[in-house]
Amino acid sequence: MDEVVARSPAARVAKWLVEKGRAPEAVSLLSVRAAIGSNDKEAQELLAEALRIDPASPLAKLAFERMEGIQAGDHEPLEQAIRVWTNEEIARLEREIAKPAFRRAQVGFNNNVKYKGLVFHIQTEDSGLDKPHIITHLFADGGRVIKSHKRSYAPHVTRDDIAPFVRALMKGQHMEMAIFLRTGRFDPVIEGKAIGGMELLEHEPEVEVQKLAAKDAKKPPPAPAPAKLTVTQSPASKAPPLPPEARKVPQPVSPSAPPAPVPASQKPKPTVRLRVIRGPQGPKVYEGTSREVILGRAGEIPLHGDPFCHPREALLRIDGPNVFLSDLESGNGVFLRVRRPVELEPGDHFMVGDQVLTIEKNPKPDDGPADGPTYFYSSPKWPSSFRIVQVFEGGGKGACVLARGTTMQLGRELGDFVFPNDPLVGEPHCLVEEQAGAILLTDLGSASGVFVRIKGDEQVVPGDEIVVGRTRLILES
Repeated sequence: MDEVVARSPAARVAKWLVEKGRAPEAVSLLSVRAAIGSNDKEAQELLAEALRIDPASPLAKLAFERMEGIQAGDHEPLEQAIRVWTNEEIARLEREIAKPAFRRAQVGFNNNVKYKGLVFHIQTEDSGLDKPHIITHLFADGGRVIKSHKRSYAPHVTRDDIAPFVRALMKGQHMEMAIFLRTGRFDPVIEGKAIGGMELLEHEPEVEVQKLAAKDAKKPPPAPAPAKLTVTQSPASKAPPLPPEARKVPQPVSPSAPPAPVPASQKPKPTVRLRVIRGPQGPKVYEGTSREVILGRAGEIPLHGDPFCHPREALLRIDGPNVFLSDLESGNGVFLRVRRPVELEPGDHFMVGDQVLTIEKNPKPDDGPADGPTYFYSSPKWPSSFRIVQVFEGGGKGACVLARGTTMQLGRELGDFVFPNDPLVGEPHCLVEEQAGAILLTDLGSASGVFVRIKGDEQVVPGDEIVVGRTRLILES
């Protein structure tokens, strides 16, 4: 049958429509191609995908009735959709998908954002090289445009790397709109005290997002520095994700006796100074005297009172006026307090209060058709961009929470992931959201802060806080 031939292309076209932000058209296409022809496994898979996109779709319901031979009711909306989604129309969209990348507009971004109890929608689209500009709209109230940003990239169309350049520009402009919303830039417009409208921008997107330094696999581990100074328990820092076999978060270590104190007259001039904010009993200040200062039981800053501190946890390296912090991958990791939104990747770890958490990808859905007349292995799943998993002492996994769409809020009393028994977690503490294909972690003004495990050499400045083991420190100089 001719209609059945286009079922396989229908799935590809529907996926492209979803990426373009045209989900209702994708649901209509999938429902039509499931309803016509035989009620076989391929048809059921198309209907299952339609219901994943929109579990409440009336067209999907009509398609199900048609597949089951139910004649009662008004099926005219389905008949109209069948007349629209012909093989010719599907072939036309396939040709659109296959257009050369240098002519075709790139797939945009669409995200919901929660702000002050309301849900806003951000949409970013590229107009293609024929009309080289990018437009981002901020919607509220189910469709009212709050603000629009438009940038032209006409001067750059001859670049050899035009495709990744435009993609990066789209991502930056999309995230810029989200950050402006969260920082209150559009509050007067939302409250009706100012007019939004379209704004033509010529400067680069204003995106103050921190990205963790990548791990430098080629750099050899530093030689252990001789312990010249006796210093005591010191706290925490943050480090890059370890390999699976070594990725064990907080494991107690047998304490060792601190070395004998050095007379003050023999102490060399300190190169770094760390003050303990929270940790086991012991010195309140640690000082290092080397250009490369090891934090750990076998290092210049031994942190003896911390049972979660390993012999070589972290390295503070002084390079001229700059100080760099890196993880030595032999212990529980080094965590750094974030000052602005930070971009995370699956596998990254972060700390909220005393909770160690990690970002994970969601597994692929397995709720497709089973054998026989069953249409789903389970109920349809709502879309979710990521999941956050609690990590226990020894590396065991605890609670796991899926994002509602693209957003998850964490806190002690408010949010999707709550920790009611952790006094260091604020009522609303932080927000994790997917924006423009990136996962952003934002501190919501918590008193104790949010700490992210570092991966490579991170530059630190006086005032930065780090966590090593269970000790929290602040870099003073």
